[in-house]
Order: sequence, then structure tokens, then C-alpha cells
Amino acid sequence: MPRNRGSGQTLGMAELTTLLDGRAFLEGPRWHDGALFVSDMHGHEVLRVEGDGACSVVLALDDAPSGLGWLPDGRMLIVAMHARHVLRFDGSAALVHADCTDFAPHEINDMVVDQHGHAFVSQFGYDHHAGEKLRRAPVLRIDPDGSVHQATDALRMANGMVVTADGRTLVVAESVGRRLLGFDLAEDGELSNERVWAELPEGDYPDGICIDAEDAVWISGPASDRFVRVREGGEVLDVVEVPGRHAIACAIGGADGHTLFCCTSSTLGEPDASRAARAARVETIQVDVPAP
Repeated sequence: MPRNRGSGQTLGMAELTTLLDGRAFLEGPRWHDGALFVSDMHGHEVLRVEGDGACSVVLALDDAPSGLGWLPDGRMLIVAMHARHVLRFDGSAALVHADCTDFAPHEINDMVVDQHGHAFVSQFGYDHHAGEKLRRAPVLRIDPDGSVHQATDALRMANGMVVTADGRTLVVAESVGRRLLGFDLAEDGELSNERVWAELPEGDYPDGICIDAEDAVWISGPASDRFVRVREGGEVLDVVEVPGRHAIACAIGGADGHTLFCCTSSTLGEPDASRAARAARVETIQVDVPAP
């Protein structure tokens, strides 16, 4: 099994194994209940992928799904990007859990749910696909009752998010800022003490992220075509290169907790091009430090 290295040495593409292929654009992967759940954003489906690669559709949408999470009672939350709704799915019906339209002028994106059922949702803040100039926008917090609140000051395209193992820190990928931000997370979902958790190497604009048992964060770099593991302070611990493909999102889990699930794509998320190519994959590699 590859060792984690403080030098940031590449683990090696040869060890990547394709688990799932032929999808439009995969985002928001989460290991839960013994399987990988992932959104096919431009295929408009939420998928469940077993350890042997068997794939089933959890929910088909008339929208682009992105971030996924679960409430403490086991009900699934799903970001519907264009409607700017967070849906609540009990296994049979999907209902609107929260309406974010008053807080988000454009698409909402990734999501993480803490142990108390607070869902943190990132947003673009501007029409990214139309080439509009960046406008800062805050992370939103959705309380268990479905009420929506502004959780942070306006950020430079917040994207993936994770909560540390002790439940006390939210880490947010600020894509345009090329950094990870840390926030103290209270039991009532309030965030405070915004700080730079890690500055990232040149070219590593973070998209989806995941966190391991040592509270090191794996970031996905769509522009650098690699997954990078960093610790608080910014030290690069490991790199997984995916040359010729884009690193979109990642999750850590598997039967023994040691599998890094890497969502890769030939496109950068353009809807029509992604649906035409259907070249999005989940690729896997074994790592030493497991899921929390």
C-alpha cells in the first residue's frame, strides 16, 4: 500500500483502478452505508455505486444534482443546483427541504452536513458558465427545520467542504482564492473565526474535497489534473496525478476505509460537452490514512 510522504511524492497513476465509467459529469461523492453515493450532475441522476462497481440510480431529477449529505435520522439531502433547492429524500419521495433562492442569485453547489443536521451549502455567486466576472458569495447554512441563513462573509467561489473529526471545524475550499479556509463550528451551526487553513500550490484551484482520520484534506484540482493531500498550514503530503483528465471531486471510504474515490472527467463541467462525451469516471487508489 502506498505510504503517505511529507515530501509530497506522487503515489502513481498505475495504481488507479476504474470503478465506474461512461457517466456525464460526477460530483459530490460520499461514502455512506457501505457504498459510494455520487451525483451525475449533467446526467441528472444520483447514483449508488457498490464496491464491485455495480451502479444503481437512487433518484432521477429534472435538475442538476450536486452536493449530498444525510440528516441524523438517515434521510438524504440533495442539492438541486438550478432550482436552488435542497431536497430531502426518504427513499420514496423527494421534497423541498430548503429554498435558497433568497440567498443565492445563481446555482448552489456542494454541501456538507454536520452531526447535528446543519447543512452547509456553497454557491457560485455569478453565472460561471456564461463567463461572467467573479462575484463573491457566502456559504449558506440550512438548519434541521429547513430555514436558510448566511453562514459566512462573501467568499471567492466557495466549493467543497468538510467537517473535522471532532465536529468543531468547517473547512471550505475557496476555488478562486486557491486556498482552504477554516471556521470554528458551534453546536448550533454558527461559524466564527474565519482563517486560512491552507494556501495551496500554484495551479491547484480546489473543487471537491474530503478529509481523512488525521484531519488532512484531499483536494481535487481540475486545472492541475491531480488530487493533493495537505495538512493544516499547507504542507503537501501526497499527490495523485491524473494526466489528460481533470480532477473534479473525491471521497474516502471503502470496506476498510482506505479507498480514495477520485471523480475524473475529460471535460470541465460544460453541460452539453459532458453529456456528449460521457467520459466521467470514478477511479480508485488505496491510501494509508483511512476515512475518519
